[in-house]
Amino acid sequence: MLNKIMLIGNLGRDPELQVTSDGTPFTRFSIAVNRNTKTSTGEKKEETEWFNVVAWRQLAEICERYLHKGSKVYIEGRLTQRKYTDKNGLERTSVEVQATEMEMLDSKSASSGSESYSTASVGNSNDPFLPDYPDDLS
Repeated sequence: MLNKIMLIGNLGRDPELQVTSDGTPFTRFSIAVNRNTKTSTGEKKEETEWFNVVAWRQLAEICERYLHKGSKVYIEGRLTQRKYTDKNGLERTSVEVQATEMEMLDSKSASSGSESYSTASVGNSNDPFLPDYPDDLS
């Protein structure tokens, strides 16, 4: 079985670092992935899809420290679904990307005036199984 997703997009909001009740750090953020298509009449059209991303442990801390709204990033991970009950008592399902790898793709020109790209790859290679959400994260 294989559950793998690879995305390149821009952060829609700053990562939010939190800690579970047992002290495990995690961060959440969203990324927008754009796709160019053509309509039946030949017009170019850009579609944007949003993905909610969760990173754990060291990767979470690095994402919170170095990523910000608008950052261009490569995320690799797996899709997960979880059910929860919202404030109105309705059962909802959330689909999220559990990040296992992250690579920053912003150009260095944003901070140093250079036109080359800054790529820093970080992953959970020593942590092959990411935790399921604890009950207190709903």
